[in-house]
Amino acid sequence: MLVCGSDLIPDKMCVRHLGFVLLLWFPGALSAQHKSCPAPILDGGYFIPEQKTYAHTNQLIYACDNGHKPAVEGWWVTTTCQNGKWSHKPQCIDENSCFPPNIPNAKYRENPNGWYKNGDTIRITCDKGYTSKSHNAIARCINATWSSVPICEKSIWACSAPPKIPHAVIINQSYQEVFTTDSEVQYECEDGYSAAGDPSEKSMWCIVGNWNIGSTCKSSTSSGTEERETEPPIITKTSVDNCGKHPNIQNGDVVETNPMFLKYQCNLHYTRVGPEKVMCYSNGKWSQVPTCKGLYCTVNTDSNQDLKPAGVKYINHGETEYLDCVDRWRMDNYAVAKCNFGKPSLSRCCNWAQIKTNLC
Repeated sequence: MLVCGSDLIPDKMCVRHLGFVLLLWFPGALSAQHKSCPAPILDGGYFIPEQKTYAHTNQLIYACDNGHKPAVEGWWVTTTCQNGKWSHKPQCIDENSCFPPNIPNAKYRENPNGWYKNGDTIRITCDKGYTSKSHNAIARCINATWSSVPICEKSIWACSAPPKIPHAVIINQSYQEVFTTDSEVQYECEDGYSAAGDPSEKSMWCIVGNWNIGSTCKSSTSSGTEERETEPPIITKTSVDNCGKHPNIQNGDVVETNPMFLKYQCNLHYTRVGPEKVMCYSNGKWSQVPTCKGLYCTVNTDSNQDLKPAGVKYINHGETEYLDCVDRWRMDNYAVAKCNFGKPSLSRCCNWAQIKTNLC
């Protein structure tokens, strides 16, 4: 007979042997630390297999009765018991409810339930650097479908990822695909290189869809006539007094004169296209000058039989006006007029309740 602790069977081998024997005798010992799941309460549906409890890692499949659907997409759903809790709580909801919409480059307040009732609305906001062509930022759940979901596209004034600068790395900024206008990105030169020109100008600025790069990175040990002849001249920002007469723009004017820049503003009913600030460079040239584009809209109320005659109404880009309708109803009605890049849109005549609930 072999005895544990003897020369033939060391203590360590005996412990491993004993553990193996216990595993064969009590296979459920290892799973005893996990909790089982109770059978779910499922109104308006059914599940298989029907049991009072389900062991850890056991699966349950459920479906819903007519007029209902699972709270996740699909007409049948599989959920797993995970240490006393279901990976997805079995639930049947009204078939006209909506699942959360997938809207790229946008955000909205999510419902903790994970779904939305028929008639619910959500307010959608585009991410920074993105804009929506539609000014209606509210979507409504109507019969299991979202209506008026906006599309968030990259703004014409935003920049893509900054260009690569030889012998430099971007600092204090994680990678992102889109940057809003006036965004600043800083960079550092690699060892053995330093910023050419002003060492403090190690930044890139997003200006109306384009990156304005500061100093380049030059080898600290480079010297000699040949390299100096091949390098382009270094252009830096300087006082606006060095560039002479201020640039004139049609339908706009300078509203602020700073020693280092000029600030422009467009006249009423005109929208600025290009940078707000214009700077002077050391080569005597101005940076990009903005233009003022007439993106306003006009609505002639005299020629619309549903509107009270009030002449021609001017609406700026991105703005909304409420135009008085003729007295055909018991309460005051208005037509909602919007302007989007010079293209007007006019709703039917609605009362305030319909307008505030986006039913107009």
